[in-house]
Amino acid sequence: MATEGIEGYYVMTRNYGATASFWRSLGFESVFETDHGSGQWVNPAGGPYVFIDEQLDGELDTHPILRVADSTTFAPDRAVDYAQPFTPEHWGMAQAVIRDPDGRSVSLQAPLPEGAEAPDPAAHHAEKYGH
Repeated sequence: MATEGIEGYYVMTRNYGATASFWRSLGFESVFETDHGSGQWVNPAGGPYVFIDEQLDGELDTHPILRVADSTTFAPDRAVDYAQPFTPEHWGMAQAVIRDPDGRSVSLQAPLPEGAEAPDPAAHHAEKYGH
């Protein structure tokens, strides 16, 4: 099996508040926000979610997030260029990052395989944000 379609859209920003206001003006509503400038927004009419992530340094990135039913049986019709293999993430999913033919990132997210454990979110945030 390949993917089950677009689940979300990842948006890096320099200003979480301004970007959240932009998406709110387009009809999206916050379903959760973290204490470090990130959060998930959905449209009540349906469709993919938007995950906004404030990053003060480095290049800004936006990319689609595709749903995969099972990371262990993921098998697209052609070979893909993995930037990161499926890895358990602190939000409780396994994520892989692949590159399209032009080098753009595409995130693949699947439920954690049986027996796999996600990193502890509190430890991840303490390491990344120092709290």
